[in-house]
Amino acid sequence: MILKKVLVPERVRSTGNSFCFISHRFLTDGFLQSLTRHELALYIFLVLASDKDGISFYGDKTISSILGLKEADYAFAKSCLIHKDLIVHDGTLFQVLSLPTHVHKS
Repeated sequence: MILKKVLVPERVRSTGNSFCFISHRFLTDGFLQSLTRHELALYIFLVLASDKDGISFYGDKTISSILGLKEADYAFAKSCLIHKDLIVHDGTLFQVLSLPTHVHKS
């Protein structure tokens, strides 16, 4: 068994005044492996940009510009994440959802 230890104590991360969280299930239950690179980039962006309830106010054009995605690639990634039940979008707000019980296949 590997003994866990903090390697750089002065650099232990904390949430500070902001909030960001990805469940360990994202890795262990296959969600990470189920996403394309564009879907993963968008998902991580929304996780980083959202508040404690998973809500983000960033607009489509801003997000696609920050991620360096073509409009069509961005739109497809967004629709895939919605289909996979990882996010919702009402036209103005995004919400990163709690992980569903199982991975939705494309």
